[in-house]
Amino acid sequence: MHLIYHWLFPIVWWSFAAYWFIAAFWARKIKIPEPPIVRFSYHALGWVAVAILAFHDHLGPLGFPLWPRSEITFWLGAALLLAGLGFAVWARTHIGQFWSSSVAVKEDHRLIRSGPYALVRHPIYTGILTGLLGTAVALGQVNGLIALAIFYGIFQWKSRREEGLMIQTFGDEYLEYRRQVPAFVPFLPGKS
Repeated sequence: MHLIYHWLFPIVWWSFAAYWFIAAFWARKIKIPEPPIVRFSYHALGWVAVAILAFHDHLGPLGFPLWPRSEITFWLGAALLLAGLGFAVWARTHIGQFWSSSVAVKEDHRLIRSGPYALVRHPIYTGILTGLLGTAVALGQVNGLIALAIFYGIFQWKSRREEGLMIQTFGDEYLEYRRQVPAFVPFLPGKS
């Protein structure tokens, strides 16, 4: 296979991670933090999922092929990866200083309802999950689906905590936003 088949996905994911790390320096200070043990828990689960993806050739049954790898699955996966991570970067850029890696309220926090946040309430999660789906499609192995499922569980957990905090902070304004805009999948009716 061509060199691009081995390096495209790692380069895109590492570039995304580097952007995420650097952009964190421009976030506002946290006003209401979450308990450290909770934050540690979903970060640890996330690292388990990353390890499952990164060491896919050494995982025995987790590396079991689900479908044959081909140019079609590679390029379909690459398109999903780039579209998903592009959407997440747009959301991260759009939310700006109010972004946080933890469930938190920032100083002078305001509810963002424009840009990607007009399409889904959690566009960063939507974008990352789409990127993971693309990675799973390109890999065509059990581990890709397991990593996707782990991250979906993490994002469900975090989104519930975030929404509780947003309701506490913004009250009826957030409840109305939640009725109008879906959580993860664009163009579905809003859902609590």
